[in-house]
Parts: sequence; structure tokens; C-alpha cells
Amino acid sequence: MKIIIIYLILIFYNNLAFGIDILIKAKLDNEIITNIDIDHEKKYLMFLNPKLEELENKKIEEIAKNSLITELVKEKELKGLFNFEKNTKIIDVLQETFIKKKKIKNKKEFLEILKRKELDYQTIRNKFQIEGLWNQLIYKKYFKNVKINKKNLRLKITNSIKNKKEKYEFNLSEIVFRENSNESFENLINKINNSIASIGFENSANIFSISNSAKNGGLIGWVNELQISDRINKNLKNLKINNYTMPIKISSGYIIIKINDKRVFEEKINIEDQLNNLISQETNRQLNSFSTIFYKRLKKNLNIYEY
Repeated sequence: MKIIIIYLILIFYNNLAFGIDILIKAKLDNEIITNIDIDHEKKYLMFLNPKLEELENKKIEEIAKNSLITELVKEKELKGLFNFEKNTKIIDVLQETFIKKKKIKNKKEFLEILKRKELDYQTIRNKFQIEGLWNQLIYKKYFKNVKINKKNLRLKITNSIKNKKEKYEFNLSEIVFRENSNESFENLINKINNSIASIGFENSANIFSISNSAKNGGLIGWVNELQISDRINKNLKNLKINNYTMPIKISSGYIIIKINDKRVFEEKINIEDQLNNLISQETNRQLNSFSTIFYKRLKKNLNIYEY
């Protein structure tokens, strides 16, 4: 409680001169989320997925609050396990990856964009650090539980090379979700489909998806067909660009995939490279599943109040 009082005093005087009302929107044990925090998170999420601006402000605020709750749950666990001041190298690595993914020229341009969008650089770096340390934690805890059948993956690649002349790669987006005990599966699917029809696939991913890609509107990016499971490949086979699949059962729940673009994969296929890519992808898929389960367990053990 003492921490909350001190925090409120600090933000009160920081915003008093601007006439900003400060309201508590959520509380996790001794941590709070205010309307100021939510406003900042909204700007960050709209930077990641500009289509969020198409939504009503109330819905964007809800997404931002949920995003901050997720971040706080992870941060609370990480601070008991890592020294944040010493573990800073991961920040620069993820920052560089982010800059390349967003097709930003360099750090200077990145800083200019953040300034225009009124985003605090240190806050963004803290987000990178939480993401990086969380991934390290999940890897350490669960890598031993990852099961990879290299023989089957190699066979998949060789059979695909033999059976098809043209290979394709797809630019994909995803919505990964689980069944909800509070409503029927049919109602949940209808809700997601209605959301996609109303506000688009990307915004619906922000609302419904439990995948790490949710903040980016579900964007996966370019993936060649050898890196996609046979079950998903069958669903993509006759799908047109800008269309999406029916829900597909996967180990972590269900996935809906949208094809953003499609092109012929013309590079010569190196079996070992493709095998390594498949192993990496399958490892990440399983670790993401463990991550979701572990996060839900942590969240369940916290006292979370929303206002």
C-alpha cells in the first residue's frame, strides 16, 4: 500500500500542471495501472498496429489495459529471478530486430519516430527487456520438454520437393485462441468471425489472440510452405489472398490463419537449412504453448482488480 501511495503522489504532481485527472484502472497486488499508463500503452500499440485507430476509444483502452496487465504479471515474476540492471544486452538485440522488422533505417530514425508518436524511448526499452527475459525464462524452464522428431521433419521436406514443381511462400497473420469455459465454442467462433467482419482481422487479433504476435495485429510474416504443418497447408491450399481459414486445432488451442499475400518460392531448396528452420519453428511453437500455460498460472495466483 505504501508503494501505491508514493506512486500516486509522484504522478499527481507530475500531471498537476497539465490539469490531468489521474484514475486507477487496475491493481495487481501492490502495483497499479492508471489512465495515464493506458494512454501511453495505446500509443505504443497503435504504433505496432496502426489499424487499431479504427476502433472505438473504449475498445482500444480495454486492449491497452489487458496488455499492461500481461506485462506487469511477467515483470513481477522476472524481477524475482533476474537483475534487470545487469541483463541489458538483450535489449539492444531485440531493438535491432524490431527496427529491421519495421523497416526503419537506423536507431536515429527510430528515435525520431518515437518522438513524433510521443513514445518514451526508455519505456520501449523496458518492454524489450521484459520480452527478452521472459523468453529466456521460458526457454530455461521448458526447453527440456520440447519434443522434435527430426526424421519426420526431414521426410516432410524431401517428399515435398519430390512431389511438387512449384513451391510457394505466404505472408500470414494469425489468431490463436483457446476454448472459454464460460461460453460455448460455437459462440466464441461466432464472436471472432463477427469481430473480423466488423473491425478486421488485425484488430481482432489484438482482442482475441493469445499469441505473442497479437500486439502486431497477428502478423507472422513470410513463411514458405515447407515450414507449415501439413494440416495448416491443406487449409491454405485453396484459400485466396485476404481470406482466412476456419479454426484449426493445434496443441495450444486453435488457430485461424489469414493469407495477406502469396508468391512462388524460387530459391533453390537446401534441405539442411529447411530442416533447421522447421526445427526452430516447431521449438518456438511448443515453447509459446508452455509460455501461455505458465503465464496463466502466474496470473491466477495474483490479486488483480480492474476498475
